[in-house]
This record gives sequence, structure tokens and C-alpha cells, in this order.
Amino acid sequence: MALITIRNLAVTLGAPLFSQLDLAVSPGDRIGIVAANGRGKSTLLRCVAGMLEPMTGDITRSRGLRIGYVEQIIPQALSETPFHEAVRQALPDDQAETEAWRVDVILDSLDVPPALRQLPIAKLSGGWQRLALLACVSVTDPDVLLLDEPTNHLDLGKILGLEAWLGSLPRDIPVLISSHDRAFLDATTNRTLFLRAERSRLFSLPYSLARNALDEIDASDERRYQKDMKAAQQLRRQAAKLNNIGINSGSDLLTVKTKQMRQRAERLEEAARPGFQERSSGAIRLASRGTHAKVLVTLDDTPVETPDGRLLFKTGKRWICQGDRIVLLGRNGAGKSRLIHLIRTAITEPDRCAATIKPTPSLALGYSDQALAGLADRETPLATIIRRFDVGDQRARTLLAGAGLGIDLQSRPIGILSGGQKSRLAMLVLRLTNPNFYLLDEPTNHLDIEGQEALESELMVQQTSCLVVSHDRSFVRAVGNRFWLIENRHLVEVDDPGDFFASARES
Repeated sequence: MALITIRNLAVTLGAPLFSQLDLAVSPGDRIGIVAANGRGKSTLLRCVAGMLEPMTGDITRSRGLRIGYVEQIIPQALSETPFHEAVRQALPDDQAETEAWRVDVILDSLDVPPALRQLPIAKLSGGWQRLALLACVSVTDPDVLLLDEPTNHLDLGKILGLEAWLGSLPRDIPVLISSHDRAFLDATTNRTLFLRAERSRLFSLPYSLARNALDEIDASDERRYQKDMKAAQQLRRQAAKLNNIGINSGSDLLTVKTKQMRQRAERLEEAARPGFQERSSGAIRLASRGTHAKVLVTLDDTPVETPDGRLLFKTGKRWICQGDRIVLLGRNGAGKSRLIHLIRTAITEPDRCAATIKPTPSLALGYSDQALAGLADRETPLATIIRRFDVGDQRARTLLAGAGLGIDLQSRPIGILSGGQKSRLAMLVLRLTNPNFYLLDEPTNHLDIEGQEALESELMVQQTSCLVVSHDRSFVRAVGNRFWLIENRHLVEVDDPGDFFASARES
């Protein structure tokens, strides 16, 4: 029996997000919700949670159903509240005193270190803030759990821990998950909803299998669309010929026949509209200028240290060569971002460069950090492009529109853009920099699946040379042709990331 039934649901915000959506949520369902940035995933979850009224349609919930909704953003009221106290406050009033022990049970199940439990939520890392929201909701024992981008800001260890935690929930508790993490969806879901403006698709399959099925349907729709459009064009050509004959002969009958044929063509074209051709979130394009150097960066047993001088690891003798797409693997805090920082400094500020890092003089660097710190919150996207690059106002606007930032967004402060919009702006900046070597620290943060796949394709098509840090397992496997692992204070090369992923799951 369905716990939640959705019938003919529709929401329009400027443009239709989804329409005529039907969905039944039953015990045991683990439903992945997939759509591009800004295409209605959070809106749908808010509708299911009862926080937003849809424009049309109905949502029926079982009597007394408790829905737990884990949002993306920490409520301001919780920012100064200690972790443990925030979870305790989430308990109903009649349980706060007698069942406070449940707080420690849920924090233990999420492997929250004791030292973090007394810190204010605002002092926690982004990953722990996400888990704090999850703890506040799950301690209330909801009958249905809604998760909005639960892996955002989580490192690989925490993502795998979250997968295990979801797997340990009672099997009859339905979970709806909005996520762009393909591997996470494969590990945690058994149904997949592809949310679309006109015709959403639901499959009783995890993401990758569902995506294959969707691609087959879309390909079939595309073939049918092309066939119908060809037939409509033939009707229009025949109508034009008939119209000329009718004019020359003065036949009213031929004029009527001409009108009927044109109407048939219009109906065929309207019915043939391919619902799978969704509006893009914006194109991602990269560039790669040439270099004759075969070896781009040489590491000569470079020590990688914390800011206070504690040794994290040594690199040994390593080379980054033209065409290498190296993925840097290691546990959180192992020093991945520190090595990225050292190489970046060696390229951009050679006077401050350690003697053990030798970049070739012809390097042109493209750099993106996980916080997108290179984008100023108070500056507008338009001002950013015009200030950094020799392009005029009109060209800058065209480039921004192609990246998914329409006229209405181009003159707004970057700080109010969504994470996905900021990421696409950062990718545009990288492209216009026209580098021949990329340093990318968590480049898929906030990118939807369409954006991730576009970035993967560009890195390979452009034959870029890059050093990448990423916790996205699908992205790592798709992009990397070499893998460096930080292990036991040394940097070692491995053939495949699989063993590292397995060890992260077991720890």
C-alpha cells in the first residue's frame, strides 16, 4: 500500500519544472530523483514534505505519516547551537527528557567524534553540517525520509558511511534522494525518477541501469521524431504544390485540400515534439593550448606539510607529463589540497617555489578550487568576464548565456547564484584562460550529472593535462588515466582506484 500518492502534480516557476507527474511511494522504496540544476528536484521534495503547495495536482499521505526532510541549507537558528544540543532539540517535547539517550545513539551510528559533538553547527565543516541536519531529522524516527543532495561537501569516507547508514535503516522506510552523485545513487536506490518538464520517467532500477533504459527510450523517440518531421515536411511540400495548382485553376476544392494538408502537418509536428529534449543548464567547454614540453611538472621528493610545518607525506620522484590526467587519491586530511596548492604556487609564483617542484616555463595554468574562491561574491558574472578577459560587453553576454547564465543573472552578484551556476561560471573562466595544464580540486561540486558528463567529455576530447582531486567515484573512473595515492606518508602510483575505494568503505 502506498504511503504517499502523487497525482498529476505540476509546478511552474518562470518555466515549467515538471507537469502531469504521477508517483506512488510505498514501503521499501528507495527512489533516486535526477534532474539538471534548477529543474525541480528540491521543489518536488518540498511539495512532498508539505512545505510548498503545487500549482496543480494532489499529494495524498497516509494518516499520521511522519516525514523527515533533510534540506541542503543549515537553518540560521541552528548555526550557534552545539551539535549534540541541536539533535536533542529536534526530539519531540515529550521525549526530550526521557529519551535523550537516542541522541547519542544516532550520533554513534553516524560516527560523530566526541570532540565535534560540543561544537556549534557553524564551526563544523560542510560535510559535518550535512550530517548534523541528517541527525536532527533521523532522531525523530520518521516514517519517510527525504534527502536533498545528501553527499554535498562529504568526503569519500563520509559518503561511504552514509551509504552504509542508509543500508542499515529498516527496509520498510521509504527514502527519496535528490542527488547528482551517480555512484551513490547506484548504491542506495532501487527506483529512479528522471524529472522532466513535460514527461517525467520512472524506472524500477537504480540509476545506471535506469539511465541505460532512458537512453534507449530517448533514442527511439528521436527516431520517431525525425520520421514524423520528415512526413510533416512532405505534407507541407505537397500542400505548396497543391496551393499553386489551386491558385492557377481557381479551384476552391484544392484550396480547402491545401488547408487540410497544412493542418495535418501542424498536428504531426506538434505531436512529434520530443519531450526528452530538455532545456540545458548551460554548456561546459574547455580549451587546451599547445605546448612542446613533454614533462610539465617534476616533483623531486617534495615534502608536503601542514601550515604549521607537520609533515604529511613526501612525493618521491614524480613527473606529470603531457596528456596525463592524474587523479590524486587519499583520505580526508592526507594532504591532497596541500599538494595542489604547492604546485599552483610553483607555477604562478616561482620566486616562492620550493626547489623540489619544477614546472616547465611554458605552462599556462587553469585552476579551480572546491570553494570557487576565485569568484568574488560581490562582483557580477558580467564584470568578472570583462575584467579578466579581452572581450567586449556583447561577447561576454553571449558567452555567459551559453554557460547557462541568462541576461537576468549576468548583472546579479555572484554570491546569490546557486552552486551549479557558480560552477558553470568557474568552468567558463577556465575555458577563457586557455590553459595547457589544469589543477582541479573537487571540480564536480554542485555540477549536475549533465555538467559532470560534459566536463568528463571535455577533459578527454581536448586531451587536457591535469591533476585532479575528486571524491566522485564515477568521475574519477571516467577521467583518470593515472592514479596517485597518498599512503603511509608517501605518494605511490596505483593502476586503479578500486582498492582505495574498497579500503575507504572498510574503514
